[in-house]
Amino acid sequence: MTLIGLLQILILAALVALVTPFLGGYMAKVFQGQRVFLSPVIRPVERVLYKLGGVDEEREQSWLGYLAAVMLFTLVGILVTYLILRIQNHLPLNPDHQGPVGGYLSFNTAVSFATNTNWQNYGGETTMSYLSQMLALATHNFMSAATGIAIAVAVIRGFARHSTRNLGNFWVDATRATLYVLLPISIVLALVYVAQGVPQTFGGSVTAHTLDGALQVIARGPVASQEAIKILGTNGGGFFNTNSAHPFENPSPLTNTLQMVSILSIPFGLTWAFGRMVGNVKQGIAIAAAMALVVVVGIFIVAPVEKIGNPAFTRLGLDQSSTGTSPGGNMEGKEVRFGPILSGTFATVTTDTSTGAVDSFHDSFTPLGGLVPLVNIELGEITPGGVGSGLYGMLVFAVLAVFIAGLMVGRTPEYLGKKIQGYEVKMAALAILILPLSILGFSAVAAVIPQGTSAILNHGPHGLSEILYAFSSQTANNGSAFAGLSTNTPFYNVTGALAMFIGRFLFIAPVLAMAGSLAAKRRVPVTAGTFPTDTALFSGLLVGVVIIVGALTFFPALSLGPVAEHLRMIAGQLSS
Repeated sequence: MTLIGLLQILILAALVALVTPFLGGYMAKVFQGQRVFLSPVIRPVERVLYKLGGVDEEREQSWLGYLAAVMLFTLVGILVTYLILRIQNHLPLNPDHQGPVGGYLSFNTAVSFATNTNWQNYGGETTMSYLSQMLALATHNFMSAATGIAIAVAVIRGFARHSTRNLGNFWVDATRATLYVLLPISIVLALVYVAQGVPQTFGGSVTAHTLDGALQVIARGPVASQEAIKILGTNGGGFFNTNSAHPFENPSPLTNTLQMVSILSIPFGLTWAFGRMVGNVKQGIAIAAAMALVVVVGIFIVAPVEKIGNPAFTRLGLDQSSTGTSPGGNMEGKEVRFGPILSGTFATVTTDTSTGAVDSFHDSFTPLGGLVPLVNIELGEITPGGVGSGLYGMLVFAVLAVFIAGLMVGRTPEYLGKKIQGYEVKMAALAILILPLSILGFSAVAAVIPQGTSAILNHGPHGLSEILYAFSSQTANNGSAFAGLSTNTPFYNVTGALAMFIGRFLFIAPVLAMAGSLAAKRRVPVTAGTFPTDTALFSGLLVGVVIIVGALTFFPALSLGPVAEHLRMIAGQLSS
């Protein structure tokens, strides 16, 4: 780790720490219906939308009603997106004359963007019209992010309220998340990106004459507007095939840092909002501290490993040292303007959240460098996770942590004044089991049938890692990939869409059920035997539970993939 690299990481941490309390406090006010500085402008628009949609903002929903609203909203969005992609060649704003998207790919893409995954089995600039990019995909970036925030707010109310069966109103929460949080910040970010050179145009592709006399077609379009919400909403789907490694999406180290801050801002901000809404900011800080610890450890594994470089290249006589024209280290699949430190940091940030945006290609990382993003995803992307999904995922582990603490001292566990009993533990366990069942189940099938193995471009342990990463990323709604897997096939399009749907909605059902049960409970007084959950001890216990559950679940599979690949690499180094 170089001094400059360390300073870059410290600047990122400082910016996130600065944004968190301000954004968190603002969101707490928004979702508690309090007046904020944007209320004079947005409140009239909000009222009109409720009137047009027939929504009574005073009428709240039980957890079942909330879940039904989420599912209806999502299923309609999937259908509309599917239809737009299938007939995009007959719709306007298609200057490059893109044809209709195939049925399997349209289905996969519609589910992908509706679940906040943004897994892309296509190249955006060669497949999607401008209308599809904006109306079908960028719109979903807002809707899926707003859905995640709304669910998190409903779960917070489950802990904050007592003696009620209501968790709020999904339509109100999603509307406020969009109008007060996502849209204003996205407008500002889009303007900043335009100022930094990111295109925002309806003009079609342009043709350039290269220095050697050849012709090059350069794609462009309304990129800045999609880039802003892609990053802020932890969506991750790029306008271009190379995502945030493309200079039109991420032109400089400044925009690269801004993107990482944007990715982390709402997930960490929601921990502060959680503390404010339950009446104890320290509770939110304890959750945030546990999340931050895992992020920091991941960064300080990936960045130095990639900086050291690949010993296989050293054996070939390739120089991986830092020079005036090269940052050094493992530069395969990385942009020179970012280098291994920023690339490794971005990879950790994007997989600790459900973003999936990449400024380098994880498939080209060293085995240990690629192991960390894979583990981040398989932990459930709760450190800090996606917008909303990270917080309610971590709260599931918090319930499990206090349950374990209660077992150790022989006392009924309590969390935020609520007794954690059998029903809550069962719902938490069910939610936690959903992810490994989907990840390992689909990966096992893909690893043994021809429809799965025929797509592998790199056989051996790395090929298994590519399959495991694909279903981990899709089930955990991340969207990044080990790109050495040809997944635009009927098998991977269908199984991938199922994995994304399972990872999103089979997870939130037990989480909302748990929140509904907690909201109905009465508060119990704090006693000398109550385990404090706003301390560093609880943060450490929470991290321990997350790591142990992940290690016990996925270590056998990881040992056959990236761990085996690392050992083979070291063996080759020793034998040389």
